[in-house]
Order: sequence, then C-alpha cells, then structure tokens
Amino acid sequence: MFVFRQVARPLRFTSVRFFSSQSQLFIGGKFVDSKATQFFDVYNPATQELETRVPVATQEELDAAVDAASSAFVEWRKSSVTQRQRIMRKLADLIQQNTEEIAESIVRENGKTIVDARGDVFRGYEVVEYASRISADLMGETVENLSNHIDTYSYRQPLGVCAGIAPFNFPAMIPLWMFPMGIACGNTYVLKPSEKTPGASLILARLAQEAGVPDGVLNIVHGGVDCVNFICKHPAIRAISFVGSNQAGEYIHDVGSKHGKRVQANLGAKNHATILPDADKESTLNALCGAAFGAAGQRCMALSSAIFVGEAKEWIPELVEKAKSMACDVGSNPNAALGPLISKDSKARVESLIQAGVDQGASLLLDGRGVEVAGYPNGNFVNPTILGDVDRSMDCYTNEIFGPVLCVSTVDTLDDAIEFTNSNPYGNGCAVFTQSGANARKYQFEIDCGQVGVNVPIPVPLPMFSFTGSRASYRGAGHFYGKQGVNFFTQIKTITSNWKEPEGTSQKIQSTMPLLGNK
Repeated sequence: MFVFRQVARPLRFTSVRFFSSQSQLFIGGKFVDSKATQFFDVYNPATQELETRVPVATQEELDAAVDAASSAFVEWRKSSVTQRQRIMRKLADLIQQNTEEIAESIVRENGKTIVDARGDVFRGYEVVEYASRISADLMGETVENLSNHIDTYSYRQPLGVCAGIAPFNFPAMIPLWMFPMGIACGNTYVLKPSEKTPGASLILARLAQEAGVPDGVLNIVHGGVDCVNFICKHPAIRAISFVGSNQAGEYIHDVGSKHGKRVQANLGAKNHATILPDADKESTLNALCGAAFGAAGQRCMALSSAIFVGEAKEWIPELVEKAKSMACDVGSNPNAALGPLISKDSKARVESLIQAGVDQGASLLLDGRGVEVAGYPNGNFVNPTILGDVDRSMDCYTNEIFGPVLCVSTVDTLDDAIEFTNSNPYGNGCAVFTQSGANARKYQFEIDCGQVGVNVPIPVPLPMFSFTGSRASYRGAGHFYGKQGVNFFTQIKTITSNWKEPEGTSQKIQSTMPLLGNK
C-alpha cells in the first residue's frame, strides 16, 4: 500500500545536492557537472527566485550518454526478467519512501500544490509497480508440431538504447511512464527531462541507482532543440517516447521515424465534458471544477470545454460560484486549490486567449486575471476563469489554452454534444455525466476519442491498461505503459525449428517453397 508521509509543518524545502546551483548530468552511473557554456534558468513560478541553472549538454556529453547506454545494453539485455522485476520493486519502494523530497522539488520548479505534486509522484509510482510484474506481458507465443517435427515459437526481446523527452507539467509521472518500462523490458535509456523541471528526474535517477539499476542503463541529459535533434537522429537510439505540444511532437515523430526509430508521442488536447440534465448536479459540478482548474489547467487531460445539454444549462451559475471558491496560492500551502502557471510567458498567453474569447463574443462569466496572492507579488497566478457562449470558431476554443480556463457551450441534445465534440481534431479524453445507462452507452460508442469517462472527469487508465489518446492527440507506433507499452519497447523474434529422429538416409535438395503445413 502506498502511503504518503504527511507533514504538519509549513514546508521548508531542503536543498538536494543534484541541483543546488547547476543541474547535473547522469552518465554511466555518475552525476557529473556539464562543461556547457549555455544554460536555461529555472525560476520558482511563485517567487521568481532562481532555483537552478540547467546546462545545454555538449555534443561530447550527449555522445557519452548514448555510448554508456550502448555499452550497458550488452550485459543488461542478458539480465533475467525476474532480476529486472526485483529492481523495479525496489525502485517503487524507494519512490514511496522519498515521495516528499520529489514532491517538494516539483512544487519549487513547477509550482504545483504539494498535494497535487504527491499525486504526480503516485501516478508514476503505479507504473513502476506494473513494471515490477511485467513478465506476463513479455511472454511470446508458441505452436507445437505445425508440421511433422516442426515447432514455431516467438520471444519478445529488447530493442537497445531508447530515449525519452519529457514535459514540464508532470516532472515525476511522465519520466516514470518512460524509463521504468523501457529498462524493465531489457533496454537501456537516455532521458531528457524538461529544461523547466529537471529536479524530479535527477532524484529518480539517484533512486534507480540505489535500487540496483546498473551503471549506464539509465542516463540523464539536458538541453533544448539541439538535444532533441541529437536524440531523433543518433543511429544507436532505437525508440523515442515524447509527451508535449503538437508542434514539437509531430516534428519528433517525423524526424525520428525518418531515421528509423519507433516513436510514441502524446500531443495536445481539447478535452470535452458533456453534462446531461439527469446527472447528479453536485458531484458533476465538483468534478468539472477539479478537472478544469486543478494543476492550474496544465494537464493534457484537463477538461477545457464543458457542453451543457438542454436544461442542464441552468447549472452554469452554480458552476461559477463553485469555481470562485478555488483560489490560487503558493504550492507549499497545503490548502491551496491551484498553484501558479509555469512561467510569465505562459501566464501572458493564457490571459491573451481569455481576452481573445471576450473580443470574439464569449461571455466572461468568471475572470481570473489580475489576481494577487499575499506575499507573492511576482507569481504567475491566474485564478479559475469561465467563458460562456463559446462557439467552435473562437481562439479560446481552437487553441489548447493550458491554463485554468473552462470554455462553456450549450446545445439542445446529446446528439448535438457528440457532434460538437467529434468535430474537434483532438482525441485525448472526454467525459459524459449522466445517470442513464442508455445515454452513457450511446456516448461511449459514438464519441471519437481515445479515452472516455462515464461520470469520471479525467479518465486516465491505470497501468494495466494503456494511455490511448487518438487523432491529433497522438502520433506513433504504440501507446504508453500497459501491454501496448511493452509492445513498444520490444521486438518479436519468431523461431521455426525442425528436430526429428535421424532417418539414416540422405535428403534431396529442395528448391521450392517449403510447405510446412502439408504433412
């Protein structure tokens, strides 16, 4: 059972040796200072204090990381599945024991509330738990005696060196979707965390080493566009995992694929909720507020569009009142409903899309701009915002806002709501709120979206399934974690063998197509 270590006192963040002033690289089992001459500065989103400087790794350092992974693969691919599972079990235990350290790092660099940061860690922990019992999904197939004395069987084998490019919004969970699955399948790994939130990945690298991951099996590098291009083009890297924007993800998918790599890329989203009049009003409105405004809306599965059907539109004023009760605060406050946005640029973009909605005819039902948080005058804060009367032509609808903004629309029927949702190019997630089984089934059958919630606002599957975004929200050759994650990180080798008793007579040379099933 996963238990968080709760803290009753105000958080006093302790320094971690890996990112006290400059974030380190992790190459060949060692934390090393980069020889970089260029850096990304990471500022606390609530205070604007400098947290760390992230180096743009040099070409030599990037090569060293891949060389370390390549060398380690020679022996790691021979390791037993049970050994790898035991290491994953130990890693899961260490993540549980060090949750607070990881969560505090997330609050400092990302701005999440401490409670949400713990959830970030926990959802990643669940994938490591899955990786600790991965053997069942690594099984191949076999058929005995396809022809006389001939058997055919298949194995799942690792690919080699794999790489991950992680986003800022889930500094623990997304890296834990990536490297534990990769190395549990027998691969070695090079991870590039977001240059905005490197701390959690470096802590996880330390824990992985403590858990018994051999030197070179996991490596951490930092950088920007040049680092991404290196990963996409290096001949030794066999597969790339990415989570982030459509622009970056489509580029990585295209370039990586052209260079012979498997790519899995989770991209942008515009997730819709359909609210029917027979839904439970109180639980539905609470769910909408939590899913739209939690994590300051910086989730690829955040609900950003609410479609009220028929008489359900009468609930909109109550939705606004509930949203008013959710105020921004510094993430270290355990009572904060949401923290700041990641950067000043993000805040400016969110506020500009709010204004664009108003300028294009949306009703400003709740304005979260201009908020002041006592003691944090420089924070990137935007309170929950609700735009009403939103139509599909408005910039606030066509763009992924990635902030605490909910676009509200009204339609007459469930069919209208389904058509509204399906006309959007994204297909990450959606939800319907109803007490009618018939309506729920109609919705889940007709909706063109990869992940559907029925009275569940954020339907992210647990690791025994896979994260299955679709359409413009996904590019690639296999989804994250679960059985599809195992398929992504392995290749099939099929063996056909012929063992029969010696006949003592010579066999004729056969030059025609062998008809294995003809005897």
